[in-house]
Amino acid sequence: MHRSALPALLTASALTFAACGTDNPADDSVSVVASFYPAQYLAERVGGDLVEVSTLTSPGVEAHDLELTARQIGELRDADVLVYLEHFQTAVDQAVGQADRDAATTVDLAAGVDLLDASEDDHSHEEDGHEDHDHGADDHSHEEDGHEDHDHGADDHSHEEDGHEDHDHGGVDPHLWLDPTNLEPAATAIADALSDADPDNADTYQANADELIADLETLDEEFETGLAQCERREFVTSHAAFSYLAHAYDLTQVPIAGIDPGAEPSSAQLAEITDLVQEEGITTIFTETLASPALAETIARETGARTATLDPIEGLTDETADADYLSLMRDNLAALQEANTCR
Repeated sequence: MHRSALPALLTASALTFAACGTDNPADDSVSVVASFYPAQYLAERVGGDLVEVSTLTSPGVEAHDLELTARQIGELRDADVLVYLEHFQTAVDQAVGQADRDAATTVDLAAGVDLLDASEDDHSHEEDGHEDHDHGADDHSHEEDGHEDHDHGADDHSHEEDGHEDHDHGGVDPHLWLDPTNLEPAATAIADALSDADPDNADTYQANADELIADLETLDEEFETGLAQCERREFVTSHAAFSYLAHAYDLTQVPIAGIDPGAEPSSAQLAEITDLVQEEGITTIFTETLASPALAETIARETGARTATLDPIEGLTDETADADYLSLMRDNLAALQEANTCR
């Protein structure tokens, strides 16, 4: 190449690159990394068109078992905002601990939520300090919103004390998003984090968060009304993901496996659940979208119950790719109403 042509070529290349950048609005977006689907949903709702959200847990992957690549660890470290749930995914907890991130732009969904213990036979949440649908001082409590107090006797027959490990969940049940009111403080925290990263659009982020919180409050009201009068309060699930839902709406969860869906129960525990299904007239054994249905189908065959899907919403699948958190929760509500003959 002739030497005198090089500057002109470089200038033309630079202009072309600049033009491409101008045509791509994502170049000016706030980068957000979400650890799994509920965090992704919240970030997308609060951030809107102003953010680019990537998730560490791919659709169809069991969220509990997430392993991070070196590239993902780098994305987690460098993102403008990170949204995750402590004590849910061990690999993410470790990466966050090593990333030295700014606390103002790192959002833990558990902050401001009254977490439930990952203990066996949690017969009475009042005895454990969990009472009256009270999710902490910062979480738009139902007393302030006019909701009546409930006795949340969620009987969480989980099996960690029987020798099944729970992926180091820190002694707490991480599935907090299955009570929609638990996501309200996270919506506010994400708006604050995005505002810290992008102060010029703070009002937009707060308005989006307010709209999301209104949707969550409506969803909560639908669950309270829809599950208020049911012939049965017990429901059998593949694993102990639904304690928060049971706690919030005065139901009794009977999980086949514990907090970790891979921790299988003993033969004695399966027999106990089978007896309970028959004694209580339970009509439905719930399977999940990302966990094996084998044990649930076995109990259904032995008891004459049917199977149906109750989605823990840990991640999307090919079948639920067009759904979102709100629609999946409403599907869960409909499934519980049919299974428990609610009026």
